[in-house]
Amino acid sequence: MEPKHSAGLIKSVSLFLLWFVLFIPVYPSLIYTWLNNSNDSHGMLVPLISAYLIWQKRSDLQKTPVSVNGWGVVILCISLILYMLSIAGYMVFVSRSMIVFSLIGLVLFNFGTAIFSLIKFPLFYLLFMIPVPVSIYGIVAFPLQLFATRVSELLLHFVSIPVYREGNMLYFAQTQLEVAEACSGLRSMTAFIMLSFLFAYMMKTRCWPRIAIILSAIPMALFANILRVTGTGILAHFYGSRVARGFLHEFSGLAVFALGFVLLFVEYLLLNRSESER
Repeated sequence: MEPKHSAGLIKSVSLFLLWFVLFIPVYPSLIYTWLNNSNDSHGMLVPLISAYLIWQKRSDLQKTPVSVNGWGVVILCISLILYMLSIAGYMVFVSRSMIVFSLIGLVLFNFGTAIFSLIKFPLFYLLFMIPVPVSIYGIVAFPLQLFATRVSELLLHFVSIPVYREGNMLYFAQTQLEVAEACSGLRSMTAFIMLSFLFAYMMKTRCWPRIAIILSAIPMALFANILRVTGTGILAHFYGSRVARGFLHEFSGLAVFALGFVLLFVEYLLLNRSESER
């Protein structure tokens, strides 16, 4: 190994280790949120996906010359300043977001524009690991709760199940069912959008199919969540509200995620095929 190359490698490793250590105060709460908040559990998959996407580019990265980009220093410095201010002001979302933006600045400064261009999607994709702020979640979740409850009421009437709706409550003859905040569909929506961006990146097509699959993530998430609420309502009508709690509730959430993955994957295959036949 040439001395110049060895010195560059040591510098890069040292910088990235320093970057990692600098954000140690943020990691415990972030990991805790992933493990204990079902709305953000998909976040733990994002770093693994990003790492795999970068690993796929390893042959191209080895052939690409390393350079230095001054804008990387600017992005890195701004990110670190915002990080320190957010730690002091306990702005959790900002401090977590600066993990990604400081990494982008560090890569751009240390390796240059050419290498950054190869891995810019996996780097920006890391933003999906940042949990949605509670304030935004509360604003968006309630209208989605009401929407899911209204549509589920109509579907339950369609299959001849008597039900009365009041707000986000569904009342049956023998029991009642609350469409809680966790059942609003926002969890599904954020996970579906995360998957849609991944499928769009994997497409070797023009721009519009990628836009189409990203935009389709929202109605697919709403559709899958309404099926979940309606199915739970049907079971609650026949077997009582206990079916909406415990294992079945968690399993239905996983089933919705699996359904969304299948729907997006099928759409990805169809869009890719239609473009290849042109």
